[in-house]
Amino acid sequence: MGTCLVDLFYPKAGLAGMQLLRNAGVKVIYPSKQTCCGQPSFNSGYRKEALPVARSLIKCFPKDIPIVIPSGSCAGMIKYHWSELFEGESDIEKALSVAERVYELTEFLVDKLNVELTDLGEPTKIAIHTSCSCRNEMKVADRIESLVSQLSKVEVLEQERKPECCGFGGTFAVKQGDISGSMVKDKTDALKATNASCVVSQDCGCLMNIGGALEKQNSQLKTQHIAQFLWDRTNAAN
Repeated sequence: MGTCLVDLFYPKAGLAGMQLLRNAGVKVIYPSKQTCCGQPSFNSGYRKEALPVARSLIKCFPKDIPIVIPSGSCAGMIKYHWSELFEGESDIEKALSVAERVYELTEFLVDKLNVELTDLGEPTKIAIHTSCSCRNEMKVADRIESLVSQLSKVEVLEQERKPECCGFGGTFAVKQGDISGSMVKDKTDALKATNASCVVSQDCGCLMNIGGALEKQNSQLKTQHIAQFLWDRTNAAN
């Protein structure tokens, strides 16, 4: 599953995720009619409006095979909140069947595929931002650490505010702009203080928020999704 942000803003991350899976011997099926998981409407209180969006996604994943998502946020929505969204609905069993097959990408690479990576890139120093959804909901924040630790020429620099939210939170960043702005300022200050060359994360929402703030601050610090980072480091063609 690609997710809206990957599809519209970070397509290279989605393609890199597919390449990582293929490289591990997995056949990747990408249903072309997939759209949103329903999270924006659900989180904004529009539960009835979220249902038809989620139902359209159910139709895209009818087979009893894993659904891998390069986003802790979208994975968490389906895995843990579809049960609430579909409560009392006639198709709740279909929804739960989808939810039970969901994996966040780094979780799948580590826990199900036990991938082994060979670092082909130049020496670099990065900072890692773990999203709230990966850390608190999916409980897979450390999988990104596990994968990066296999890269011999990558040094991870710790930021002081690592466990803190970047301030995105989907519609929170719009509804509570001042608070969100202060949170991302704290986060970007901590990231810049590491003197890393790149910030790597599992969630594109966080990357969009952090990257946008860094750009406005005229910072040279780059952001990249973990899938694209790993593929760039391990793909011999690069």
